[in-house]
Amino acid sequence: MTDDDDLRVAPDDGPGIRELLTLGGMLVSCIVVGVAIGLFFDSQARSSPAGVLVGTALGIIAAAGGFWVRVRTYLRG
Repeated sequence: MTDDDDLRVAPDDGPGIRELLTLGGMLVSCIVVGVAIGLFFDSQARSSPAGVLVGTALGIIAAAGGFWVRVRTYLRG
């Protein structure tokens, strides 16, 4: 057994770089959209910072849900 054998990875061992970048983009976009909605709500209702806090919380919850849905396929492996 050579050192090269240790470096070989089967293609179905886990997510590739494309899946990881997509996952990261989804996480960031959920939080950014939540904050943006919160800022918009605050500007309309003049309720700063309640809208941003609620929007951020909803964005984090959406990101966690999306993360779980995408990652559980690799956990079932």
